[in-house]
Amino acid sequence: MNATPFQVSVPDDVLDDLRTRLRRTLFTAASDPTYWAAGTDPGHLSELVSYWADGFDWRAAEAALNAFPHRVAEVAGARVHFVHLRGARPEGAPAPLPLILTHGWPSSYVEMLSLARRLADPGSHGGDPADAFDVVVPSLPGFLHSELPRGPFTRRGVAEIWHELMTRTLGYRRFGAFGGDIGGGVTQWLGALYPEDVAGVHITSAVVSADFDALPPTAEEQAYLDHLAAFDADDQGYSEIMCTRPDTIAAALRDSPAGLLAWIIDKYRDWSDCAGDLEARWDKDTLLTVATLYWATGSIGSSFRQYYDYVRHNTPVPPVTVPGAVTLSHEPAFAHYPKSLTERVFKDLRHWSTPRNGGHFMAHEEPEQVARELREFFRPLRPVSRRPVA
Repeated sequence: MNATPFQVSVPDDVLDDLRTRLRRTLFTAASDPTYWAAGTDPGHLSELVSYWADGFDWRAAEAALNAFPHRVAEVAGARVHFVHLRGARPEGAPAPLPLILTHGWPSSYVEMLSLARRLADPGSHGGDPADAFDVVVPSLPGFLHSELPRGPFTRRGVAEIWHELMTRTLGYRRFGAFGGDIGGGVTQWLGALYPEDVAGVHITSAVVSADFDALPPTAEEQAYLDHLAAFDADDQGYSEIMCTRPDTIAAALRDSPAGLLAWIIDKYRDWSDCAGDLEARWDKDTLLTVATLYWATGSIGSSFRQYYDYVRHNTPVPPVTVPGAVTLSHEPAFAHYPKSLTERVFKDLRHWSTPRNGGHFMAHEEPEQVARELREFFRPLRPVSRRPVA
């Protein structure tokens, strides 16, 4: 199975239609006088929509994306899009360690690109050239340029697709894995399913065991579980909609780019380490690059599939025996999270870090921090050989 080159290319008529829709947006009044208290602030949204229509240079953003080597391949019967950066290998050094980076929702491969550059060429970013990785950054199934799988969207199923991508399509014998959110679940499954092929797994998400029968939660663990339940009660309205009525909300977001943008940036603000100031973390062009990709590919609805299928088809991750690492993201859902919960699932936890800097989209927010931690964790796990790449 060969991978073929791919370029991001949005037709002019799609962009013209987008701008027309943006200029005709009808805005609501805020439901609460407190800024952002009831969701995306209408005034903030209006400013961003105006810039999207008449200030944002998509072609410049598109060119920046196409500076990366994009590929597509048919894997498990569906098209998978990915960026593939070869490691800058010093003369006489072992082959770079292959590493797959998996994003979450409402994110995209864009989240991983700055990190990928640092990992593939550490010598150009203040690191040791011997720490270079071959970096693979796929789009999750149903996200942007990747097709949905033939069956249900599960984290285990994505791990199986990623394993085929890495071993059969790209020919790697052994590789590492990193991710957060959905990507964190996929990464755990890679380690659980393929201990002979996966050198180690590194995540930025909290891990919660589904089985407390044999060993009930400690007082500290129960306090965190209670905190998480209270947080979810206030935050999970979006999730309940996408789990139960994804097609209803997708119809509105597919027809209204302003609505799509409001749905996405609400989570970028809530979940990033931005102290309530969205553009302290995300400049307008970055936010609108992500929104334009979702709009142009018409994939917001298919990105909901992993929510709709979550309860029906996902099963708990079994114990992960390969070397594991956690760099815990600094977001409200993970406040007071105890290390012991990770140790219930990760049986060989070798790296634990709580930097308190960088939230749900940590690889995007703090790429240098994440690059350092990945280099440190994987340094002693590097293989010395791999199969030739197809």
